[in-house]
Amino acid sequence: MDDSKPEHAAPRRVLAGAHGSDAFKFGDLTERKKHHRDPFAIFLPNRVVSRATMRTIVVVEVAFALLIWFNSPFKVLPQPGEVIRALGNLWTKEGLGEELITSFMMNVEALSWSAAISLVLAYMTVLPVCRPIVVALSKGRFLSMIGFSTVFTIMLGGGHQLKTALLVYGITVFFVTSMASVIAGIPKAEFDHARTLRMSEWRVVWEVVVLGTADKAFEVLRQNAAMGWMMLAMVEGIVKSEGGVGVMLIAQDKYFHLAEVFAIQIVILVVGLSQDAFIGLIRHAVCPYADLTLERK
Repeated sequence: MDDSKPEHAAPRRVLAGAHGSDAFKFGDLTERKKHHRDPFAIFLPNRVVSRATMRTIVVVEVAFALLIWFNSPFKVLPQPGEVIRALGNLWTKEGLGEELITSFMMNVEALSWSAAISLVLAYMTVLPVCRPIVVALSKGRFLSMIGFSTVFTIMLGGGHQLKTALLVYGITVFFVTSMASVIAGIPKAEFDHARTLRMSEWRVVWEVVVLGTADKAFEVLRQNAAMGWMMLAMVEGIVKSEGGVGVMLIAQDKYFHLAEVFAIQIVILVVGLSQDAFIGLIRHAVCPYADLTLERK
C-alpha cells in the first residue's frame, strides 16, 4: 500500500482575513453566482440575477400593480377598460396622434438645443474663468418658469420660438448641472495618465474630458429627455397656439375627464420609455465599454 503523497500538492486558495472556505461566504463572486438558482436570492442584497429572472420579476410586479388598479377603493379613478376606450376615442376622433407628433418634435428640438448648449458650457469648466458662469446658470434650476415666460415673450414674441426657449431653459439648467458634476468628478489620476503620454493640455481635455465622459453624457441626456416630457405639458399650456398633447391634457383635466387624462399620460409614458430605450441603444453602440466593469449590467 503506497501512502506516499504528491510532492507538489496544489496549495489551497484562501482569502486574506478568513479561514478556509469561510472566505467564500462573504463577498466572493463565485458564491454569489450560486444563488442564481435560489428562489429567495432576489430578496438578498447584492445578488446578480439573470435577465430572465429580472423579466419575471417585472411581469409579476406589473400584474400586481394592475390587480391593485382593478380593485382600487377610490371610485373616482377610472378603470382600465375606461382608459382603453378613452384612448381609442382620443386617437380616432380627437387627433391624439397628430398632437403627439407635434409634442415629440418639439421635445426633440428642445433636447437637441439643450444638449448642445449644456455640453459646451460643461466642457468650458476646464477654464477657471468660465466656472462661475456655469455655476450661476446651474442655480437657475431653483427658479420658476412662470416669471420667465413674460421675459421670453418680450424678447422672442410668441408661438414656436417662445415654447422652444422655455423648454430649452427648463432642460438646460438641469443638464448643465449634471454634466458639470460629471466633469468635476473625473479622478486626477486620469489627467496625470494623459500628461505622462506627452499630451498637450488641450489634447488632455479632448481625450479625458470629452471622450472620457461620453458614456456619462449619454446617461445625462437620457435623464434630461425625461425632464423634457415632464415639463412639456406646462410649456404647451403657456403657449397653446401650436397645440400638442400638453394642450389636450390640460383641456381634459379642466373638465375632469380622468379616463382621458390617464390615457394621454399612458401614451406619453410609452413614448418616453421608447425614447429612453433608443438613447440607451445609441449609448451602447457608441460606448460599448461603458458597462464592462459594472457588477449589475
